[in-house]
Amino acid sequence: MNFLLALALLAAAVPTRRQSTPAAAATHPVVYQSADLTITQVAPNTFVHTSFLSTQSFGKVSCNGMVVRSGAETVVFDTPTGDAESRELIAWITQQLHCQVKAVVATHFHEDCVGGLPAFHQRNIPSYAHRKTIKYAQARKFNVPRHGFAPRLTLPVGSAQVQATFFGEGHTKDNVVGYFPADAVLFGGCLVKELGAGKGNLADANEPAWSATVTRVRQAYPTVRVVVPGHGAVGGSDLLDYTIRLFQQP
Repeated sequence: MNFLLALALLAAAVPTRRQSTPAAAATHPVVYQSADLTITQVAPNTFVHTSFLSTQSFGKVSCNGMVVRSGAETVVFDTPTGDAESRELIAWITQQLHCQVKAVVATHFHEDCVGGLPAFHQRNIPSYAHRKTIKYAQARKFNVPRHGFAPRLTLPVGSAQVQATFFGEGHTKDNVVGYFPADAVLFGGCLVKELGAGKGNLADANEPAWSATVTRVRQAYPTVRVVVPGHGAVGGSDLLDYTIRLFQQP
């Protein structure tokens, strides 16, 4: 057998570990990038911001959030992981998009969602979260969003609306998802996994409930076009299907 052909067959037979990449880097344009923050456009008026968190269990982890725009207004889902990265995001929105940040919504109480809240509060930007998120953030002495809701929040943004909804427990007992109907984009946050991902951080999870919660999300948004996970690459509704299977109980 030809040596090069044999080498190619051997390489194809060896399984490779799927690497987590910054959100949508392969399929959507990066509109801003620095050492600490990447912003990717995933729909006409929807952007994913990706920053990084150093963890003991998983090393340096890329963390996604979302920015939606209508007219001269934006709403941000989840802060970048720290104040410096959050100031960078706010500056990009105001100077490059020429928009106001109308609100920031935390999708659960972990640091990858609330780590940069002080930067938003310093600019008098209102912050929202499920009431459970506020309670858990206070108990853990994390940054605390200032306005609570349950089970759903609808915010006007320009001439459009954006929603945050609690469908049940999964990654945490307080995780909500964001939906921007104008672009049919769902921000699943850490409730939704990228394709090929493992189960990840289960410290505050409700594994038995997880699959059923994402099934309800899937049923609520049957025409969703873009799905943004809390970590890793953006996809479509296949991310919801993958997450449902990953946590399905025997």
